[in-house]
Amino acid sequence: MKIEGEGKLLRIFIGESDRWHGKPLYEAIVHAAREAGLAGATVLRGLEGYGAHSRIHTVKILRLSEDLPIVVEIADKADRIAEFLPELDGMVDEGMITLEDVHIIAYRHGSGDSTRRKKT
Repeated sequence: MKIEGEGKLLRIFIGESDRWHGKPLYEAIVHAAREAGLAGATVLRGLEGYGAHSRIHTVKILRLSEDLPIVVEIADKADRIAEFLPELDGMVDEGMITLEDVHIIAYRHGSGDSTRRKKT
């Protein structure tokens, strides 16, 4: 698969302890995105942050948190992201979802040959 050009970047801000049908919400989102055929998803774990309740969640030793901030990022073509939004909306009870325009420079899936050819 090759994607280049205008696209959308979907960001989902949730907590590490958020659940969907008994499993971590971030994991459920990634699996749902994969099933929807989206280009890819990445989960980022924050060191510190706060959300709607203004409660600080931090990784500091004296105040270990079991609910650190999580951001799930998904980039793809606008129409594919738009098709995924209703499913995502049903999964996220608390958090924030943002959408922004991006220009995809390169997204390529090679033939499995990891060697690069040198230009001579």
